Amino acid sequence: MTDYTLTASPAEQTWDKLTYEEKNRMLYERQKALLDLFLEKKAISQAQHDKSLHDLTDKMKNAPRNDGRSEEG
Repeated sequence: MTDYTLTASPAEQTWDKLTYEEKNRMLYERQKALLDLFLEKKAISQAQHDKSLHDLTDKMKNAPRNDGRSEEG
């Protein structure tokens, strides 16, 4: 009988080992890179980029941490 058990890829295994804060930081960096790419390709204006980056950064600062507190304190 064939075993069709799914196993996590190395990337998924690495992701699982990261802390909540590390995952949030990686997601932030990916979203920032996407905003930068949109700006580079002229899909959004500089003003839209700046506003979105500000909002993203602000949300990250206020995101609850694993212990229930915000990133700021």
